[in-house]
Amino acid sequence: MDVDLRQLRCLVAIVDEGSFTDAALALGVSQAAVSRTLASLERTLGVRLLRRTSREVTPTGTGLRVLAHARRVLGEVDDLVREATSGHGHLRIGYAWAALGRHTSALQRRWAAAQPGTDLQLVRVNSPTAGLAEGACDLSVVRRPLDDRRFDSAIVGLERRLCAVAADDPLARRRSVRLADLTGRTLLVDRRTGTTTAELWPPDARPATEEIHDVDDWLTVIATGRCVGMTAEATAHQYPRPGVVYRPVRDAEPVAVRLGWWRDDPHPATQTAVELLTTLYRNG
Repeated sequence: MDVDLRQLRCLVAIVDEGSFTDAALALGVSQAAVSRTLASLERTLGVRLLRRTSREVTPTGTGLRVLAHARRVLGEVDDLVREATSGHGHLRIGYAWAALGRHTSALQRRWAAAQPGTDLQLVRVNSPTAGLAEGACDLSVVRRPLDDRRFDSAIVGLERRLCAVAADDPLARRRSVRLADLTGRTLLVDRRTGTTTAELWPPDARPATEEIHDVDDWLTVIATGRCVGMTAEATAHQYPRPGVVYRPVRDAEPVAVRLGWWRDDPHPATQTAVELLTTLYRNG
């Protein structure tokens, strides 16, 4: 059973215009073509869809139900076409835990001024590609390399590594900490998206680790004092939390912030986004 969009549009046009003649004018075809198209739809479905009198054309009971489905199908097709042909009217940037920290609002403001025809949307997706592989975004902010050859990326900035501890932890009284200060503690890590692994420490001084997958859960556990965390500084700006204190880890390498995109289908605004973010990070 093959029902095509031309048949559905014909049915909707007849009902909306009120006659075969007016439907033909609206569709830009002959009245005979409208009659043939409707007849082919009724033959395909095996039901009568319209009642015709000398004065009016009205849907049958079955026709009303088919008409409702036809409108939904045509609406979905219109949405599909708009997405495919004008999807560049918006840019979705995905991120896993923290977007761009203190630069997030600056990006949104400057983007609106620099690219008024392209809406910017920030999308949180806790996956290794921050939603890129899932199709949830056009660009993604990631803080570790994208090893998948389907993607390209550019480093747009660097962020300090911070230690997150409970407010009553002895380390909270310090202005900064060292990696060695965390040896013997339990470190909360997100192995899917996080930047912290036990490999940051020497083999004989690595902390124990416990896995977690959500930044709110991460903060809740740290506030209890049972575990500590290490993260890029964007997290501290994005998620200040009573009971949790962030301190710089002065002997840990900074975290590279990357913007990633599909290698074979980059969004037209990709280069603009790279340049804007690089400027924001460079200017601090």
